[in-house]
Amino acid sequence: MTGEDTPLWREGAVALAARLARRELSSREAVEAHLDRIAAAEPALSAFLTVAADEALARADALDALPSPAGPLHGVPVAVKDLTDTAGIRTTYGSALYADHVPADSDITVARIEAAGGIVIGKTNTPEFGFGAICRNRLYGPTRNPADPNLTSGGSSGGSAAAVAVGMAPLAHGTDYGGSVRIPASFCGITSIRPTPGLIPAPGRALGWDTLATHGVLARDTADCTLLLSAMAGSDLRDPTSLFGDRDNGSETRLGATADFGVATVSQAVRGRFAEAVDRLERVAGPVMRRHPDCGDAMATFRTLRAAQTRHAFGPMLAKHGEALTDTIRWNIEAGAGITADAYLEAQAARTALYRRFVALFGEIDVLAAPACGVLPWPNGDGEVTVIDGQPVGSILDYLGVTAIVTLIGFPVLTLPVAGDGLPFGIQLIARPGEERRLIRLGLMLEREAGFVHRWPAGWAG
Repeated sequence: MTGEDTPLWREGAVALAARLARRELSSREAVEAHLDRIAAAEPALSAFLTVAADEALARADALDALPSPAGPLHGVPVAVKDLTDTAGIRTTYGSALYADHVPADSDITVARIEAAGGIVIGKTNTPEFGFGAICRNRLYGPTRNPADPNLTSGGSSGGSAAAVAVGMAPLAHGTDYGGSVRIPASFCGITSIRPTPGLIPAPGRALGWDTLATHGVLARDTADCTLLLSAMAGSDLRDPTSLFGDRDNGSETRLGATADFGVATVSQAVRGRFAEAVDRLERVAGPVMRRHPDCGDAMATFRTLRAAQTRHAFGPMLAKHGEALTDTIRWNIEAGAGITADAYLEAQAARTALYRRFVALFGEIDVLAAPACGVLPWPNGDGEVTVIDGQPVGSILDYLGVTAIVTLIGFPVLTLPVAGDGLPFGIQLIARPGEERRLIRLGLMLEREAGFVHRWPAGWAG
């Protein structure tokens, strides 16, 4: 429980929401405490592209005037990744092309956060259009890792992760394509959930049946992640992938683990930390099977689908504004040149076969543990990952193989921090589609019994 002398910004979202609902403090007090924390921490970390101080305070005053709480997030500050539209608040998508863009309408995720009583306190930094291993763009950044300001906070939800890790916001929204909530959570020592695609709908998506990308949540523990997830989740008929029910039956959880899915590039440092984490997992949760399905064609499949869809979405922008774009987004768009319809459909077929192999594995287990990134945080100045353990990689995407494979199959993932010596490190816990509640139960138990919890970075505790 938070003591009287403990600053409000250290409170978790669940505890803060309970106090706000009981009217023990006002929404304005909660917002002002976090704005003060942003003012103190932001110069060192560069986590926010836009701090919406005036808008947040006005929203807080409106909530305080209500006769009863607006919803489960009543008065709780929430940071929103700057890829996501917020009505009346600047939204740049991390691009100089949109430096002054202010949307008229909010994305459904933001609308649901506000309908639940949440307050958007600002827009967090992201690489241009979310493409990049370093959280920087031509407007701002790089966002620095709270554990070591020389290191990356991870792409592409690194601004959200850094903000949560030091108390600039108790909750943050993110998006995840190849690992963009999982890797920053791991690098910043916090918790995240990448839900089953469709649990948080995306009715504005240009490719309606695409399930590679999803919204996600970041917080300092599982309960807080669950609070934000519940506010954003819910069906929407405009999204053809939208989910309409929870498939978890509450049965006993059988565990598996893999360090690399047999194909992903994983550093020796990560392998060592993961082995220690699995040992702890086994001590508190029972036997862990060392298993993974055949993933031999997974990374080639991911690269093809990602490149083709990026080319489709951003090709016209490259033709019109090529020199104004960062090198990373240009590389990603150009990677899709020349991909034929046959190659794209073959990749979709390979993705389907991979999904079915995972389904078969999950006949023997219920949750599969894996590292949340192939490497530990590296210096911002190094840019993309081109070398792992002294060996050149084949592609700048190789370091995220352990997350990209899970993206392909669309299974939900809870990322938990695993405290230990050295830099922050996290593990993915992967369940069947629709079994977020199973992950939440497991996460709460591991926080309590295995110590898989957020620890304030040195110098940021108060």
